[in-house]
Amino acid sequence: MPKFISVVKFVVKEGEVENFTASMKKFVNPDGVIFRKVIKTGDRSYCSVVEWIDEDSLAKARQQMIAYLDTVRDLLEEISPELGVTDPASGPVIIDEQGLVTSPGGTISGKIKT
Repeated sequence: MPKFISVVKFVVKEGEVENFTASMKKFVNPDGVIFRKVIKTGDRSYCSVVEWIDEDSLAKARQQMIAYLDTVRDLLEEISPELGVTDPASGPVIIDEQGLVTSPGGTISGKIKT
């Protein structure tokens, strides 16, 4: 089975960014997570990117993730009536490349370790 990625976009309500980021830092990764990154994509917009060992792991964790979302739902703006407060996407990994670590002006020092 291929690894699986889930991506969720959020827009945080004005004045709630600190509460949102503090809550995201406390989130406990479900079983099957290889990595989880949360990136800031705008003043109050964020995106969570999670790599899973397989699609079944994501499916098994869905209720845990919905329960967590329910704890921060009041911190988020509605994206649209159809989407609600999140814009999710997920799918199997079809290309899996790792970059090389380098510093500006430096030389390649090796593969990224996780």
